[in-house]
Amino acid sequence: MRLRLPRGRLLEIARPPAVMGILNVTPDSFSDGGVHFDHTKAVHAALQMEADGAAVIDVGGESTRPGSAAITIDQEIARVVPVIGQIRARSEVPISIDTRKSAVARAALEAGADMINDVSGLTHDPALADVAREADVPLIVMHMRGTPETMQSLAVYDDVVADVARELRERLANALGVAQLLVDPGIGFAKTFEHNLALLARCNELTDIAPLVIGASRKAFIGHLTGRDAGPQRAIGSLAAVAAAHRGGAAMVRVHDVRETIDFLRVLQAIEERRPR
Repeated sequence: MRLRLPRGRLLEIARPPAVMGILNVTPDSFSDGGVHFDHTKAVHAALQMEADGAAVIDVGGESTRPGSAAITIDQEIARVVPVIGQIRARSEVPISIDTRKSAVARAALEAGADMINDVSGLTHDPALADVAREADVPLIVMHMRGTPETMQSLAVYDDVVADVARELRERLANALGVAQLLVDPGIGFAKTFEHNLALLARCNELTDIAPLVIGASRKAFIGHLTGRDAGPQRAIGSLAAVAAAHRGGAAMVRVHDVRETIDFLRVLQAIEERRPR
């Protein structure tokens, strides 16, 4: 699969899944809040992710962890645009803007971003689809219910995989005319511990909707299983989720620990290629 990016560039996605590195330019994200809030540190981290093998750097300026409150458009732009601009000045690595707001997405694309990652699945600001269509950039539509403040109260499903699949299709209907769409089942967003495991175990059932992105890195269900606090100590557990995404046919995995994930996928893919057919 090829994603068309601005300035005539292409992003090739094959097997194993492409790795998207998470760069949270926030003071309060659940796993790494404050680590990359300084712009210089954020740019350095992005360039290190590229050196480690990241195919995309996903820059976000607003925490969407459970219970988090929204920030203003101006605050978010002030966080992400200088970082995106500095990364672009030093590298051609593809950059994704992780935002729910069309105004932020426009500013990020003008600064050098190449694609949009909307955790609200076009429910917060439907105009994001217009931005993606006009700029002809890829758009990731993630499944979430409610807002970060309310989403965990809405984690009620008859069959979480079937329900998420249906709701993702409904949300893609709001993105008519966007030529390059990907979907993300939203691990940890309006999902319980059991829901997260079911989605990872059955993520192959979602790949016929659109190319699949899985973002399970360091999330609470991993801490629940391992007893590890949020942060790098959940990196090993996160690799199990990467293995599930690989097995399920995901096109991309969104992770904090790029180097470890790249090494893991290289070994896993080499083994898979030698399995009898």
